Amino acid sequence: MNEEMMRSKIDSAYRDFYDASPGYDLEHLEIFRVLDGVQEKILCRQDADVVVREAIIPGPADHPQLKVRIYEPKERNGCRLPALLFFHASGFMFGSARRHEGLCIRYCKHVGCVVVSVEYRLAPEWKAPAAVEDAYAALQWLAREGNGLLVDPEHIAVGGISAGGNLAAAVSLLARDRKGPKIVLQIILAGALDHTMSTYSAKNITSDKVWSYGYSKTAWASYLDPGREVTCYMSPSIAKDLSNLPPCFSYVGGLDPFLDENMQYWSRLMQAGVAVEGHVIPGMYHCFDVSVPSAKRSRELFELTYHAMRCAFGA
Repeated sequence: MNEEMMRSKIDSAYRDFYDASPGYDLEHLEIFRVLDGVQEKILCRQDADVVVREAIIPGPADHPQLKVRIYEPKERNGCRLPALLFFHASGFMFGSARRHEGLCIRYCKHVGCVVVSVEYRLAPEWKAPAAVEDAYAALQWLAREGNGLLVDPEHIAVGGISAGGNLAAAVSLLARDRKGPKIVLQIILAGALDHTMSTYSAKNITSDKVWSYGYSKTAWASYLDPGREVTCYMSPSIAKDLSNLPPCFSYVGGLDPFLDENMQYWSRLMQAGVAVEGHVIPGMYHCFDVSVPSAKRSRELFELTYHAMRCAFGA
């Protein structure tokens, strides 16, 4: 689908972003990372009701220190709160723990939970499974050290967008298989779940103004080591067993290259007995919600996410 055809299908509230988008310059990754980091800082906003700080926590054996960004309600009256462990979008190649500052603040403020955003290792410097091992180490730390944050270890959710959605699904699989910390909800938002990129939607979205087939090819080639077997912790869609996983809340745009793989994952989760709430949003490209957070449809989806989190947390 070329740029002109793509534009004609996009919801009108999101076309201005599409028109202005320069795309992702992954061919000049170091420069792109710098510019992207500047943009992250520009988009950071303080909120009087949320306290934001950074911390260094223990990582996996080969990467003993991880940076996390912690969001806490300012007024918490000394009570234990549920927590969301969050993984940012990145194409596995760029971004930081502050990438979705506005979204993390929204979750914290409207759900009344602690949010911990993880600065996981990026490709191509670090190949899979480095990022998911970082994610799992952060989960272990949150469950183990939650007393210091006044977090309830029985009410921890994991969530992420795009590559972060991959990590949310992967760490849920890993926690099950390693008999690790309890996860009450996995939030997979337009997750990059299938390294084969073999679905119709994966190949159909070719406009490089938004995430597309070409970017996905670059991202997966960067993330995966060609000399290493691909596992379900790298590409969750190839997992043979999806039973005994946390309930899943998910949404994806109708113009997202990851549309088909997310719908297939929902179906397989349900067949395995896992509760799933999945939404397909027509006329939306990849990461539409965080690109235009003020739009009515984005705000509606944020509300649905808050509701799913409250239900999982027993609120």
